[in-house]
Amino acid sequence: MPLSSDSKAILELAQKVLVGGVNSPVRAFRAVGGNPIVVRSASGARLLDSDGKEYLDYIGSWGALILGHAHPGVIAAIIVQAHKGTTYGMTSALEVELASLISSAIPSMEMVRFVSSGTEATMSAIRVARAFTKRDLIVKFEGCYHGHADSFLSKAGSGLATLGIAESPGVPDGVATLTITVPYNDREAFGHALSLNSGKVAAVIVEPIAANMGVVLPSATFLRDLRTLTRRHHALLIFDEVITGFRLNYGGAQAIYGIEPDLTTLGKIIGGGLPAAAYGGRREIMEMVAPSGPVYQAGTLSGNPLAMRAGIETLKLLRAPGFYDELNRKANRLVRGIRALIKDSGITANVNAAGSVFTLFFNGNHVQNFTIAKTSDTSMYSAYFAQMLRRGVLIPPSQFEAHFVSAAHSQEDIDFTLRSVEEALNALHAKLSSP
Repeated sequence: MPLSSDSKAILELAQKVLVGGVNSPVRAFRAVGGNPIVVRSASGARLLDSDGKEYLDYIGSWGALILGHAHPGVIAAIIVQAHKGTTYGMTSALEVELASLISSAIPSMEMVRFVSSGTEATMSAIRVARAFTKRDLIVKFEGCYHGHADSFLSKAGSGLATLGIAESPGVPDGVATLTITVPYNDREAFGHALSLNSGKVAAVIVEPIAANMGVVLPSATFLRDLRTLTRRHHALLIFDEVITGFRLNYGGAQAIYGIEPDLTTLGKIIGGGLPAAAYGGRREIMEMVAPSGPVYQAGTLSGNPLAMRAGIETLKLLRAPGFYDELNRKANRLVRGIRALIKDSGITANVNAAGSVFTLFFNGNHVQNFTIAKTSDTSMYSAYFAQMLRRGVLIPPSQFEAHFVSAAHSQEDIDFTLRSVEEALNALHAKLSSP
């Protein structure tokens, strides 16, 4: 899209002072082409860019904003807290209150440690698991993304899939050899990996519902198999619920599937739009962490009072009767509508969805692992992205990311989105049909 002088000036300066002009790779729009959006402000379900153009937003800060942008209740809570101080570097009652809310909602998290990002949470959970089991190896799944710590940058999804990078330079071979990567939804390969490395695997980390190769749901028995096999081999099971925690319901994916992991990582929603994340689990495991135990982990801004207050307010609002029912109804209406429009359009595509999160794959096969996800037509997705953006609907600038519906999306927003999808698919079909 053409840029105004304001956006052009900002992006030109960004290229000089920010690496690649951004602070996270997917924001550069390189997977879909065109110029990145420079956001001026946001409210509810909408963003306003520096050109003054408004977009209906289905990114929602990559899932963090389940209530929408600048929710009045959350903003009011942040303002009240800001007058009391923005950071202490010391313990406050807010940390205790939010940890108590989390432990009550997710009983497997008997004890909690707050950090500032999902990467910190997963990195720390792995360190604790290694210390607790006195083992070094970890198992992860192809296409699952657990942040950018060295241990996880092997066949990861999301931004790495977008850039086509299987492993990141800068990760020492000695570190990479400690990570075993197997296909998602493949019980046989997982069981073989544990048997082949019997007595050596400290932990298995998994997104219970993958959302970083696009949304991919676990097969009927996959998570149950992981729980059974990790217990058999005395390895810990870590659920990365940075995205799914408080997104699908108030208890996370583990409540939906009835699986109790040993450790859980959270992020995004628990900060209410501010940087906050957490890891937690069984008391005997978490007491390995300093100062109770020998595993060192610290952070100046961990448990930041602004983030804690925003998280507390958010979780309280999520407990409102019928909140998730209404949110998931809206998302289901949108997903069903998109599926029907795809069927009528003649375009090869399908939609994977879980609650208020979904991905439209330009793929003729049902996507159940990263191998299939990678066969999606990324050029078609880029064209679709451009069509939607032109109509004022902002969707993820990558085939391998998830769309997020928020409580701020209205029924009129869903109607507008479906009309835009219909027009976009028709435009793609017309282009494909032209000589």
